[in-house]
Formats: sequence, structure tokens, C-alpha cells
Amino acid sequence: MRILMVSTEYPPMQGGVGRYTKNLVTALRNLGIHDVYVVCNEKGAGDFIGLQSSNNYNSDILLELVDKLHFDIVHVQYEPGLYGLKLSGLNPKNTSTNIDTFYDKCGIPIITTFHSAYTFRQWMNLVVRIRNKETENRILTNINMLFSYWRHLINYQSFSYLNRHKLEKSAAGIAFSNYLSRLISGDDISSECNVIYHGSASALSTSVTKNEARKRLNLPGITKVNKDNNIVNNYHNCQKIALALGFRTSTKGWDIFKHMDIPPDWTIVLNHSQNHYNKEIIDLEYLEYNEKILDLRSDFLSDDNLSLLMYAADAIILPYKVCSASGVMFDALTHGLPFVASNLPFFKEFAAHNLGILVRNRDPNEFSTALEALGRDYSTYKNAVDTFKGKLDWEFVAREHTKIYMKVMNEGRKSNVIAE
Repeated sequence: MRILMVSTEYPPMQGGVGRYTKNLVTALRNLGIHDVYVVCNEKGAGDFIGLQSSNNYNSDILLELVDKLHFDIVHVQYEPGLYGLKLSGLNPKNTSTNIDTFYDKCGIPIITTFHSAYTFRQWMNLVVRIRNKETENRILTNINMLFSYWRHLINYQSFSYLNRHKLEKSAAGIAFSNYLSRLISGDDISSECNVIYHGSASALSTSVTKNEARKRLNLPGITKVNKDNNIVNNYHNCQKIALALGFRTSTKGWDIFKHMDIPPDWTIVLNHSQNHYNKEIIDLEYLEYNEKILDLRSDFLSDDNLSLLMYAADAIILPYKVCSASGVMFDALTHGLPFVASNLPFFKEFAAHNLGILVRNRDPNEFSTALEALGRDYSTYKNAVDTFKGKLDWEFVAREHTKIYMKVMNEGRKSNVIAE
């Protein structure tokens, strides 16, 4: 079985889609599926290069690879922005990506993993104020904002259609949650995606205790000394850490920390890196004046450092304004961390498994209350996470993918080819 794995983003490039793809490929090869080949951007360490979000010839590159190298299956990691999503401000019918033609013309089965889909409200929340701190022109900025709102308003259906088009042209679709599967397929229940959770694993070969991880990272310890100089080991009396991680974007909702009355026994530890796909300037200066928030400023973390930081924490806090799927949440669950999150449909699905607490309204006080509630009943949520996380093991995820590959090959299903 020869598989062409398609992902514009691939390590050492930074980004969640690339990291996911690399881990999936490694897991498949560990199962004995060695003929998995990656095509990506020239900055990635794939087997073939040439794909770029700005390259209008991406379809031609993929069609040539399929024609010359006789693959059995093409597996596309589909994040529209990584394939040159163009939203038309005049005619939504012209909205496109630069791999649409590939889906129409590919003669072998395509399997598509969908990384993004949005409700209308979340889609509109993607419009953010882009400004240059040094040469900001308010009038121009406001005009650009109005145009962005208009472009998003008229293109929601077109964006959703691009997902459905890829699903219709695929022999199988994969989504990270039932919510995402239903959103992509629309009203067509018969074409819903296969749900395979986002894989995750610790990058550390040996286990690390919470205390050891905190010492190595110079974070608040898990033991405290009371007024009689006795060490307090009761979890409820120890300093707990809630992590906030990811690219520095407004959709992460970290502005809520500015007004949070963080519970006395909790500290928020934040680490962020610049999102190289846009020009957002996020104001985080207020963090310097809040002793209950520690900003690590360690930029994009290596897999080892990410795992170390997860082991040092007690929970992940996700006050997102927009979320299709969260690799950060899956990483946290794998490392045994329950979550506190905004009441978005994606998180709601996992909160139903008792893996975390939803905050009904994006209100600072409600997030504080949720952290307190998590602390009071921590063992219940922790036990649920420990039971659930086996479903995220990369070997399990790779085996689920292999079942789909074999099913597609056995059925001999092919993409519908449009006659030239």
C-alpha cells in the first residue's frame, strides 16, 4: 500500500497541522506501513516539496506525483488556509483553494482529514483587527475591517461548500469529533466523516513527576509550608497550575485573563508564539502586572518541552472565541490534564465525557468559579481523563486510519473524475 500524505505544513516548520501529520506518518510506519510519502512546503522535511499556500500550481504538482509514482491512496490534511483559501469580496462563487482542481481530476482514492469547519457565529469571529503598531492609520484599518466583515458575511456558505466538495470527492473523510463531522457533511447524514480523535503522546521517554517538572522549569512547587514550618501535601492546599498555550491570536480569548480574579490556589502559566500566518498584534503587556499569571515567553515549544510543561500542570484553560478542534486540548488530555473551556460545540462534546468543565458565558468570574470547581472535584475529572486518553494513543489512531485505508482499497472506490 503506497500512500501520498499531503500537508503544506510539515516539521521543522512550526504549526499544529504539520506536527500532527509528522506524528501520524511516524505511527503508520511503526505499524509496518513503510510506503508513506510526504509532500509539503520546501521548508518541511518531507519526501517531496513544492506545495505552498500561495502556489496556484499545487494541483498540478499533486496530479504529476500521482501519475508518475503510482500511489494507491492520497491522504490530504485539509486546512483551507494552507492551500491558498481565497475569499472573493464580489462573487462568493469564485471563492476557492488551489487544490480544488486536484480533487476534481485525481484518478485514485483520496482520503481527507478536515482540520477546520465553523458555525456562522464562529466564522464571523475570525475577523480581527489587523494593525501596524508603528504606522497605524485608523481610517484605513476601519475600512479594511468593514471589507473583511463583508467578505466573511457573503462567503460563509462558500467556505462550507469547499469542505463539502472535498468530502464528496473523497473516498472517505476523517474528522476529530462528531461535532466536526456533522458540521462538514451538513444535512447529508450518509456522508458523515469517520471520527478519529487527534492523536497525542508524551515526547519524553521516561516518566516525570509534577514536582520534578516544575523544578526543571522553575515553576511554583506542589508543596507548601504552613505557619508551623510543616510541609503541606494535601492537593487542595497546594498551588495548582492552569496552562494556556498556542499561537498568539485574538481567537484564543486570552484577553479574559486581564479581568479574572484568579483563585488563590491557582496560577495561570502562559506560553505563546507568533502566528506566522497573519499580522495580528495582541496586547499582553498587562500580564507583567499580575502576579497570578506567569508568561514563559518560550516561543514555539519542542515536543520534549511541551510534554515537560504539561507534566508540570494540573489543567489546561481554553477561553477560546473560535475553535474547530484543539490539538492543545488533546495534548493536555494525553498528559492527564482536565480542561476549563468556553462553551463551544467542540469542547461540549468532550465535556460530556467528564473531561473538563464548560464556562457557559465567556465571563472572567465564571472562569474563576470553574477553576475553583475543578479543584474541589479534581480526582473525578482526572480519573475520567486517565480512562479516556487511551483513545488518543498514536498506535491506536494509526490502526484506525489503517482500517479506513484497507476499506477504501478493498471497495476500489475512486474520486469522481470530471472529463476534461
